[in-house]
Amino acid sequence: MVYDQWVIDGRRERGQATRERLIEAARAQFGAYGYESASLDAILGAAGVKRGALYHHFESKQALFDSVLDRVVEEIAARVARAARAARDPVESLRIGCRTWLRMALDPAVQQIVLIDPPSVVGWTRWREIDERHTLGRLQRNLEQLAEHGRLANGDVALLAHMVLASVNEAALLIAHADKPRAALRVGEATVDTLLTGLVPDATAH
Repeated sequence: MVYDQWVIDGRRERGQATRERLIEAARAQFGAYGYESASLDAILGAAGVKRGALYHHFESKQALFDSVLDRVVEEIAARVARAARAARDPVESLRIGCRTWLRMALDPAVQQIVLIDPPSVVGWTRWREIDERHTLGRLQRNLEQLAEHGRLANGDVALLAHMVLASVNEAALLIAHADKPRAALRVGEATVDTLLTGLVPDATAH
């Protein structure tokens, strides 16, 4: 029985390692070439696996993209959270988090995987589901802190969290589609600051 469990555990670890290699190889391809132009053969070659192994873990190219998207959004959310924790004040924390995400939207690979391809590849509903799972909770907790201290404009906190997230994502989309992304970043940061100043009336934009 111990030997059988050891064999099962070994297979599980190898399977997980193969899945990770596929996700990382696909991430590089999707980020560099976009979903439509990304080559499955190139992904398989980079991951060092055969096509059968791909379809053992992912039923389709779309399912592979879904996992890559989930991974990248999770990493973005973690990076935003780390940056936001540098500020003690919840308003400044919110501003830093928003700015961090907008600046990450300058990365062409992030643009392709997180902003450009998802609507047509996984659809708006799934795209929003992934984004909200990784980011909405932290944002709502931040706004709840502000509400507890009487610093938040009147409104339903949960709805306000959805609205702030949507607004910042729209600014990120503007950057991703802009001919001059850095100029679009400046516009996006200024506009989000204006939004947050209205949301937290006693806040001073930096």
